[in-house]
Amino acid sequence: MTDKPDPTRFAHVRDWVFDLDNTLYPHHTNLFSQIDVKMTAYVSELLQMNKEDARKLQKELYLQYGTTLSGLMARHNIDSDDFLQKVHDIDYSWLAPDPALGEAIKALPGRKFIFTNGNRGHAERTAQQLGILDHFDDIFDIVAADLTPKPAQQTYDRFVELHKIVGSDAVMFEDLARNLVVPKALGMTTVLIVPRNFEPTFSEIWEKDPAFDDAVDFVTDDLADFLTTLAPKS
Repeated sequence: MTDKPDPTRFAHVRDWVFDLDNTLYPHHTNLFSQIDVKMTAYVSELLQMNKEDARKLQKELYLQYGTTLSGLMARHNIDSDDFLQKVHDIDYSWLAPDPALGEAIKALPGRKFIFTNGNRGHAERTAQQLGILDHFDDIFDIVAADLTPKPAQQTYDRFVELHKIVGSDAVMFEDLARNLVVPKALGMTTVLIVPRNFEPTFSEIWEKDPAFDDAVDFVTDDLADFLTTLAPKS
């Protein structure tokens, strides 16, 4: 499903901000499941736990600290570079190039950013595989955020200050409604990306957050189609 947007509602937008995982590529691709498995293995090896207990702890850390990495740093003082390198060592061939999305992003007026809780290398490899990397002005990753993940207020503040973004002139696309609360408060238009036909992959069932629906202006399960509707007509 897609809320077909009125292009006049986006005519003011000069900064287009996109989350990466499960936003710039469809949920059903399930690329993030590889990272999820790698994180479980990392926790298991680090703490000498079986996979079942490691996965349970991994999700507890995510819910309490925003990312598994933040939780492991807080509780076990791990090396963030080692973690990021190991969990993003995945097979990007799962992603099919998306020329329609590339053309839709390219046609948007103004600046385009990737804003992710992953690292820059992962974002670059993902966007390169999709064929859309060259359409972005910058990538704001977890390292640029000083390892403080979305949805922390200070992470958005850091991003906005770095790129001199005026909230009322920006829009943010995200697959997690909780990550749209601060952008909405900053005056941004917000768009939630949902799985096709609202069918989540196995790894996302525990991530549901309907309590944050008030932070969502628009909903779509087809980002390329949504953006194409907004592109200026020549």
